[in-house]
Amino acid sequence: MPLWPVYTGTNAPHDGIERLPPPPPWRAFDGGPLLDPPDAGADRSAVSPDRVHRAETYRATEDTVQLVNAALYLRRPLLVTGPPGTGKSSLVYAVARELRLGPVLRWNITSRSTLHDGLYSYDPLSRLYAARQQAAHQAAPQETGPEETGPETPDETGIEHHLRLGPLGTALLPYARPRALLIDEIDKSDLDLPNDLLNVLEEGQYQIPELVRAARLTPDGTARVAADGTGEAVPVVRGQVRCRAFPFVVLTSNGEREFPPAFLRRCVTLRLRRPDDGHLADIVRAHLGEPDAYAQELIGRFLDRTGAGDLATDQLLNAIYLARTSNLDTGSLDQLAERLMPHLGQSAQTDVF
Repeated sequence: MPLWPVYTGTNAPHDGIERLPPPPPWRAFDGGPLLDPPDAGADRSAVSPDRVHRAETYRATEDTVQLVNAALYLRRPLLVTGPPGTGKSSLVYAVARELRLGPVLRWNITSRSTLHDGLYSYDPLSRLYAARQQAAHQAAPQETGPEETGPETPDETGIEHHLRLGPLGTALLPYARPRALLIDEIDKSDLDLPNDLLNVLEEGQYQIPELVRAARLTPDGTARVAADGTGEAVPVVRGQVRCRAFPFVVLTSNGEREFPPAFLRRCVTLRLRRPDDGHLADIVRAHLGEPDAYAQELIGRFLDRTGAGDLATDQLLNAIYLARTSNLDTGSLDQLAERLMPHLGQSAQTDVF
């Protein structure tokens, strides 16, 4: 069976990721100890009905299939740009479902997001509280004999109990197969974040300074830290995290800003265009079943209006859903559809994608 493509876009789950050829020599990683990927249902939020539906109903174009496979083969992040409502964030769920990559890790970017947020968090106040609780327990008078004493209070003063890996930090753990990571709306970030990501995504590794210092106090330098999503305690040796299988990283952008050339050259870039009538019909069919005559009419109106300004595909889906479930007359449906499909911007914009 030919290796290409590993991701087919058919939405039928398979283990094709195991046929992925070795990475290019400059993208080979050797992190350890090797971890088994979590089961798809291990993170309840990642298998919520809305996310499962998005994964099952995503309709990939030929360009999308080609560039997803390029990112997988090259072990490079996939930068997905395009107008709102073109399915940028849904893509990673579809790929993770088809290739059985486990629950999707998600990092929603805001203007205040930093690289540290994506890698891990440390709560020194909770550690201070735990230390006080432990000291109080040890200082308490022992009025009963040893045989009558209840179970000991677990010692949670170690720094690893107050660390938690972020979505990016978890994705870079040494899993046996790639994890799927969505970095959503990277264009909302501070100007420095894309540059800050360069070294981590290029090297496939990072350091947790708090654990580097603490490693001197343990025989093998290993700490067990909670991973993002599942909360599973995973081993981190001497504060160093390095991936084994580079994660499938999808960064989404609405095209609202330009990124530095050094960042762009380290990504495979996919530009999603507005769907044509055939693709729109496929999308409607996947979400709501076979489009009837009125749905076809709404698809035509939607396409006519896209030349005058930005529209999102979910606006069309909302209008068709209400047309099928509201029992309104045609005149009322027309008025409602007009209100549900306003242009997203005040001024007309052409599709540069």
